[in-house]
Amino acid sequence: MNSTLRRVLMILLAVAGLTAVGVAADWWISAPEDVAVRYVGRDSCAQCHQTELVAWQGSDHDLAMDLATDQTVLADFDDAEFTYQGVTSRMFRRGDEFWIHTEGPDGKMQDFRIKYTFGVRPLQQYMVEFPDGRVQVLRISWDTENKRWFNVPPPDVVDERIEPGDPLHWTGVAQNWNHTCASCHSTDYHKNYDLATDTYHSTFAEIDVSCEACHGPGSLHVDLAESRSLFWDRRHGYGLARLKGEDPQPQLQACAPCHSRRSQVHPEFRPGVPLLDHFEPELLHEGLYHADGQILDEVYVYGSFLQSRMHRENVRCTDCHDPHTTRLKFQGNMLCTQCHTPGKYDGPVHHHHPVGSAGASCVECHMPETTYMVVDPRRDHSIRVPRPDLTVSLGTPNACHGCHTAPDETPAWAAQHVRQWYGPRRPDDPHFAPALAAAREGRPEGEDLLLKLLRRPTTPAIVQATALAHLGQYSTDASRQARVKALASDDPLVRTSAARSVGELPPGRMISALAPLLEDPIRSVRMSAGRRLASMPSALLSAEQRTALEGVLEDYRTAQQMHADRAAAHINLGNLAQDLGQVRQAADAFRAAIRVEPYLSGSRSNLASLLEQSGGDPEEIRRLREEELDVLARDAELLPDNAVVQYRYGLLLYLLSQLDEAEQALERACSLDPSSYDFRLALTLLYEKRAKWQQALQSVQLLAVLRPGDATAAQLAGRIAQQARGAGAAGSSGSP
Repeated sequence: MNSTLRRVLMILLAVAGLTAVGVAADWWISAPEDVAVRYVGRDSCAQCHQTELVAWQGSDHDLAMDLATDQTVLADFDDAEFTYQGVTSRMFRRGDEFWIHTEGPDGKMQDFRIKYTFGVRPLQQYMVEFPDGRVQVLRISWDTENKRWFNVPPPDVVDERIEPGDPLHWTGVAQNWNHTCASCHSTDYHKNYDLATDTYHSTFAEIDVSCEACHGPGSLHVDLAESRSLFWDRRHGYGLARLKGEDPQPQLQACAPCHSRRSQVHPEFRPGVPLLDHFEPELLHEGLYHADGQILDEVYVYGSFLQSRMHRENVRCTDCHDPHTTRLKFQGNMLCTQCHTPGKYDGPVHHHHPVGSAGASCVECHMPETTYMVVDPRRDHSIRVPRPDLTVSLGTPNACHGCHTAPDETPAWAAQHVRQWYGPRRPDDPHFAPALAAAREGRPEGEDLLLKLLRRPTTPAIVQATALAHLGQYSTDASRQARVKALASDDPLVRTSAARSVGELPPGRMISALAPLLEDPIRSVRMSAGRRLASMPSALLSAEQRTALEGVLEDYRTAQQMHADRAAAHINLGNLAQDLGQVRQAADAFRAAIRVEPYLSGSRSNLASLLEQSGGDPEEIRRLREEELDVLARDAELLPDNAVVQYRYGLLLYLLSQLDEAEQALERACSLDPSSYDFRLALTLLYEKRAKWQQALQSVQLLAVLRPGDATAAQLAGRIAQQARGAGAAGSSGSP
């Protein structure tokens, strides 16, 4: 080899080596782990993702919210009138603006400018901004299908007039966009509530559900795309949430904050992080779900889907829904036959109905609809087999009776057909519904059913978490052991519920059970454990445990401060301060609750009790209790069939020594909810105080039935029996 060729080869090798070093260095260089990211807006995304942007335009996400303009307003504002419950509202225009003449917060008819539209199909709502920054959603709405104005009532106050000043009035907190709606109808929303002035300074990066609402802040992605690197970032990948990987959870948990009934426990959620670091989904509680897990109130899909076999089999949202148009990927049964063999499932051999009929539709049987907001039907995403047999035994609804409404087409009739077609057992047997139904009614057999449910490996995590919450009403060793065992669950939703319901344990045992969860990787678990440990004597905690607890409780306070515009947050802070022996802070929190929502019951009672315990001004205590009595008297009149209201009303009447009225209210509470241990205990103690021995003896027996083996009930029964014998009145009603 001559020297020239050798030099060329050496140069080429050197260049190759330098190139390799450069490529390796290019790959190795990475953005910091905690690199700051920011929202850059859809225009930045559109430079490279025009196809996705075009698909998104006109979608439900795009039209989730907008400024009220000729292009966005669908309703009739040409001096249209709508009368509801004696109030006639007029919708009209002033130039380019849209206005409504309707009842204001003071009860007077006024003109209000429509600033925003809300949603697009099957209804569109309209919003008014007030000088203090509040944005309120009108209940008068536009039916986009039938082209008419109509009223959207609260689900539990249908066909009743809602007075100004009521939280359910369109100007009340229930219709407040800043707190209730904004975070799911806009991108990068910040409430910015100022407690000192009771005003909002809310902001958002984009007015609707835009690209970064699902993918996360895009600044790092844009920086990486515009860099000269040959690679995406080895640590951050594309610089966005990883929603397409083998694990479906990141995608499901990116959708869940807006498609679930949940509470937010920490600010600054970003897609790609664990859901329970920022939100806590509601469990299958009464009033939200039927006992078998079917949807009842508006629960927004996620809690239902967690129950489904589809979730267990790693199905994700985009298997059925296009993420940009938000439309279904296929129409009709083709959506389901992506995975389910058509020859086996899409025919009369499986569904036993004429082809093309509603009974032959997969979703009609397995995802029945419930209509909300008068005109908005939504499908149940628990994707379950129809169970008319549970309708027979528990009264839960079933899909069959969406179509079969003839008098002779009873639930028993439907159940018999199902048995004939598919045999005696269902694929979801044994079902969790009997356990939840028994627990909701406080029946003794509920405990054993719940324990069996927890031992079944196929029980969905959300059902396990619900069962643990119910087990708290059974104060037995078996119940406590199950709740303590669940603290070690692999699922954070189960651990969160277990920490909240772990039960009354000796302080040392409580600390040993819960202290390890102060270091749990999931914030909701840490906070649930920390809140329970806050009432434990500090001296029993190690220095490390105290430090960990302080950090967790600071997170808890942050969670409450996010909701400082609602009384419940201040009540929670007050209760925490009480547990920590911080009397002044507790009193301040309860006063803030009264100021934020003066019409709510509870805050004044809490403050009065705190002042009484700490030697406060007797006159202030008396005034607080009298004000609370006025609030509860109003609630009791408006909600005569609400057991909790009657119970709280009865307790306050008792504290004010109005014993006849207290007894009536507590008796009504027990009649409305005979399964409540607390209601029955309060009434039993009142009977005892009034020396009504016959009623007391009968009531304490019912108490023992509600909680077999309960030490409190047993002690109370012995005490009442002894006093009754001493008074010689075991067979009489006694007298006050």
